[in-house]
Amino acid sequence: MKGYDYNEAGAYFLTFCTKDKCAVLGKIVGRGILDAPCIQLSEYGKITLETIEFLRKRNHGINIDKYAIMPNHVHLIVVIHGLNSGASGMPRPTSAMIPKLISSVKRFVNKQAGLDIWQRSYHDHIIRDHAEYQRIWQYIDENPQSWMEDCYYPK
Repeated sequence: MKGYDYNEAGAYFLTFCTKDKCAVLGKIVGRGILDAPCIQLSEYGKITLETIEFLRKRNHGINIDKYAIMPNHVHLIVVIHGLNSGASGMPRPTSAMIPKLISSVKRFVNKQAGLDIWQRSYHDHIIRDHAEYQRIWQYIDENPQSWMEDCYYPK
């Protein structure tokens, strides 16, 4: 975002997709209130879940607060608490932490899967305030239920 200081701690909404938006991470199952729609993960989806959970426990200065694995994409709310130092000891901008996190997930899942399942790019959005954070949290929570209306749903 023009004018935004990426050296400051903050919250980010991240989305990254599978190659050609193929539904290789799982499928949405369930059809109603008692049988609420949810994701049934494929093997690739399970590897993605394990990778995200591993990174949730290991990263210092960065938290994965919320996530959803959908059939062909992943959503994350990431909160960066401060700057990390690079090899030179100089502060590394937080903007470098986001690509590193996404790259770590993609690289590890690809290695475990034995093939490249991800698109090269990702989408990031700076979360500006608590109200926006809550809206995005709710969107991630409700994403499986609104899958057929999702912009990533294959039409």
